[in-house]
Amino acid sequence: MTRALLRLAALGACALTLSGCISLLPKSKPAQLYRFGPEPAASQATAPSPNAVAVFRANGTFQGESADDRMLTVTGGKAAYIAQSRWVAPASVLFDEAVSQAFDASPIRLIARGQQGRFAYALRLDVRNFEARYDAGPDGAPTVVVRVHAALNKADQSIVGEQVFEATAQAADNRVGAIVAAYNKALSDVLAKIVGWTEAKAV
Repeated sequence: MTRALLRLAALGACALTLSGCISLLPKSKPAQLYRFGPEPAASQATAPSPNAVAVFRANGTFQGESADDRMLTVTGGKAAYIAQSRWVAPASVLFDEAVSQAFDASPIRLIARGQQGRFAYALRLDVRNFEARYDAGPDGAPTVVVRVHAALNKADQSIVGEQVFEATAQAADNRVGAIVAAYNKALSDVLAKIVGWTEAKAV
């Protein structure tokens, strides 16, 4: 009985010692959060033009390595993520928001997935590349590459056209803030091309 109590006391002391050691381990630094795409617009509902062409936004794919909230970099044949820096939401989600806002000022009325409404066309966007490339080496300023395959079909599934759109933007220097600015520039250029192409095909 006494031995059992001593054994329990020893185990308790070990547990207290271990818990003390665990609490002294260094904590990881919190990740800095960033976003790309247009700033969220003020909540002012704008009625769509009665002459707007309805285009359904079909399901597309997003480069798997960069679809979540991590920032993908490529150096030569090696891929890595920027440490302690993340997007405020998965890149695929932020991309969808940016696409919707890019079409807001267009004669195209984009119908999002899950929305009800008749449409004349369907637009599918597949993001092939969404990454920062260190072409000048790991210490140089990277170049952001955004590459999107767009396909426009009529409601009867007949093909209207398809094209690959690409834009690049070099970061001002090798800082996360400058890299995020390059992401915004490349994405803005690609979306402007996609909106203009869709208008030319559908309007």
